[in-house]
Amino acid sequence: MKNEQLDQFVDVASHDLRNPVNVAQGRVELAREEFDSEHLEKADDALSRMNTLITDLVSLTKAGDQIEEVAPVNLGTVSQSAWGSVDTKDASLRVDTDMEISADESRLRQILENLFRNSIEHGGEDVTVTVGTFDNGFYVEDTGAGIPVDLRRHVFEDGVTTGGEGAGLGLTIIQQISNAHGWEISAEQSVEGGARFEFTGVEFPEGWMAASQ
Repeated sequence: MKNEQLDQFVDVASHDLRNPVNVAQGRVELAREEFDSEHLEKADDALSRMNTLITDLVSLTKAGDQIEEVAPVNLGTVSQSAWGSVDTKDASLRVDTDMEISADESRLRQILENLFRNSIEHGGEDVTVTVGTFDNGFYVEDTGAGIPVDLRRHVFEDGVTTGGEGAGLGLTIIQQISNAHGWEISAEQSVEGGARFEFTGVEFPEGWMAASQ
C-alpha cells in the first residue's frame, strides 16, 4: 500500500512540477525571440535540468517495482527503438545481435535509453555505442573515456557520477530495473577503453542461444 501511495504522490508531484517548468521554458523562449542574453540561456539550461531531475525521480520510484511478466523481446529491435528516442547528436549505434531475451520490453527500453544518454553525455557527441550478447547475457559498450577503476564498483550508488550534468540517478535506475528482472549488472572497460555494462543472469527464450562474444 505504501508503494502505491508513493507512486501516486510522485505522479501528482511530477505533474504539478512540470507545469510551471514548462511555462517558464515557454516564457524564456519568447524572451529570447525579443533579445538574446546569456542569462536567458543559463535559465533555459537550469529549467532543462529540472525537467531531467523530475524524469529521473519518477523513473527511480518505479524502477524497483517487481516485474510480474516477461516475454521474448528482440534486443536489436528494442535497441534501435530506444536509440530513436534519445538526442543522439553525432553519435552512432552498432547492434551486433539479433537475439531475443526474456524481458519486460518497456523496462528494457528504459535501461537502454539511460545507457545511451550516459554514453553520449560522458563519451562525447561522436561516440559509438555497441549492443551485443554473450553466453548468459548482453552488454552495452561505447568508445568514450570509460569509467575510472576506483569508481566502477560505486557507479550504481545514488548520486555517484563520473562527471557531466547528470544527477547520478541514471545508473541507479538501471540497476533497480535489472534487479527487478533478476539480472546482475557490472561496469567494465570496453575493448576500446570506453565504458561497458554487462547484464548477466538473462534468460533466452527456448530455441534461442546467445552467440559467444
